[in-house]
Amino acid sequence: MTLGFILNGEDVVVKADADRRLIDILRNHFKLLGAKEGCLSGSCGACSVIFNGKVVPSCLIPAFRIRGSEIITIEGFSQTDEYQDIKEGFSRSGVENCGYCDAGKILAVETLLEGNLRPTRDEILAAFKGIKCRCTEPDSLIEGVLATCDIRQRRLYGRSA
Repeated sequence: MTLGFILNGEDVVVKADADRRLIDILRNHFKLLGAKEGCLSGSCGACSVIFNGKVVPSCLIPAFRIRGSEIITIEGFSQTDEYQDIKEGFSRSGVENCGYCDAGKILAVETLLEGNLRPTRDEILAAFKGIKCRCTEPDSLIEGVLATCDIRQRRLYGRSA
């Protein structure tokens, strides 16, 4: 089947079997390797992408569902100011990035902050419920998100949260 969708802001078309997984399409057709194969059951977050505004495991999305959708991968998101805010916030707070769960962590932060630049600790932890991260302690992750909020507030409004 022929599938047209928006990938990292660009209209694309790909031919794929209806049951092919999004992660395979991203990696094999587009050579986007930021989403990694992990558990293949949607519970680790290594293959996370933003799909129509929500962080989802790309290993669970069959090709037929991507027609007409908008997908943002870590490669596309890394070209934005918002990505730089997150990287700086994580760096300031000592958040470890092993490479395995980075896409999931970073994209989860972005979808959280899109609608809320003042999240509570509980909201931050809830945003990471689908990300299995063994390289970062939850408290460091919370501090990284709060630092990101401050950085983003300063960039957007010239003041901190």
